[in-house]
Amino acid sequence: MKNFYQHIADAYLHPNFFIAWIIGIFVLFLGYWWNLFFIIGKYFMIGLIIITITDFVFLIYYGKINAQRILPDKFSNGDFNPIKINLTSSYPAIVFTKIIDEIPIQFQKRDFELNLKLSPGKNKEYIYSLRPVQRGNYSFGNLNIYVYSPLKLASYRYQFDNKKTVKVYPSFLQMRKYELIALTNKFGSGLRKIRKIGHTMEFEQIKVYHKGDDFRSINWKASAKHNKLMGNQYKDEQSQTVYSLIDLGRTMKLPFNGMTLLDYAINSTLSFSNIVMKKNDLAGLITFENQIQSFVKPGNKKSDLNRIFETLYSIDNQFNETDFERLFKFVKSHIPKRSLLMIYTNFEHISSLRRQIPYLRKLAKKHLVVLIIFENVELKKLINIQPKNNQTLYHKLIAEEFAYQKKLMIQELKLHKIHSIFTAPENLTVATINKYTELKAKALI
Repeated sequence: MKNFYQHIADAYLHPNFFIAWIIGIFVLFLGYWWNLFFIIGKYFMIGLIIITITDFVFLIYYGKINAQRILPDKFSNGDFNPIKINLTSSYPAIVFTKIIDEIPIQFQKRDFELNLKLSPGKNKEYIYSLRPVQRGNYSFGNLNIYVYSPLKLASYRYQFDNKKTVKVYPSFLQMRKYELIALTNKFGSGLRKIRKIGHTMEFEQIKVYHKGDDFRSINWKASAKHNKLMGNQYKDEQSQTVYSLIDLGRTMKLPFNGMTLLDYAINSTLSFSNIVMKKNDLAGLITFENQIQSFVKPGNKKSDLNRIFETLYSIDNQFNETDFERLFKFVKSHIPKRSLLMIYTNFEHISSLRRQIPYLRKLAKKHLVVLIIFENVELKKLINIQPKNNQTLYHKLIAEEFAYQKKLMIQELKLHKIHSIFTAPENLTVATINKYTELKAKALI
């Protein structure tokens, strides 16, 4: 129970009180010339004080507000995460509340305020969302509820100790969203897998041959038996090893929509690894910059996904210069089996890519390499503007040059038979999943 002094510490005058007080002073001021105004002003001020005291007594002793903030166990990075606030009023009349939640400092929201009306004895739930843009620990403070009556002369603060720390993990909401892609084929039923040297396809069933199916899949013995064309149906090879290689270097520090390219890559890797496992392939992880930071061996069990999940969450790097030579040596010694290597990195100029081409070519000799390059979406805005002066024209030309450099990179990779993905950061997850599905459909892995 609060004592009298604690109640006083939590009692506040509403801004309406000061407005009324100024009006009363103005009326008293007019009483300097007209005595009637002095009498009116005097009784107005006395009445204001009495009503305000009554308002305080009502708020402090005639009811109570109970509130609780309900947080999820963890936040999903880059997504909107719901936070619930439950309110209960035991006041005998309608009251108004102002909610000030002490949200984590990372959001930099200093004007967070909610205003709600509560009916007598009723519960009310309010849901708002927060979108974190970096991984780590987010600490919530107290939940402050300021309540005032319909008179709006006084207010009383209820402070609830809801201090809690929530971990922000890579986007598990995005992972669930794209899980369905693992069970469907976006390319349609007309496309069939192509047999490649050194690869086989696993037989699944014999079915009726339809127009558009590969004629080489016709099963003549089954066709003779059923007196109609029958064809063999194959399914993707399983238990193939797929690695996500994330560059932690300085070029991955570039921000887009509040998030760094590194965090986009981390979110994508989690969703991609989940889908690889859903396809019954084995998903692994390597993170690197000037040295190898982490290595998760491939697997397709839930524990393997959890290990990738925790490794991605704990990534803490200094954005140093990337060493692709060290990466090549590590892959050569630790990945003996031919695998799909999805390399998340970023190059801004063709010359920087050409410096790394020798190591990428060596990787591509034994493995299927897909280099993921980010599209600088901010350049599009500069390219599409109509220049009004020499400065904007200069910016437009520079943007066009950088965009052209990206096109040269794609051509350079094709020249060396290295697959690539060129995508905007927000489309990264879809692009990587589609590329993986395409390679599976072509039986390249």
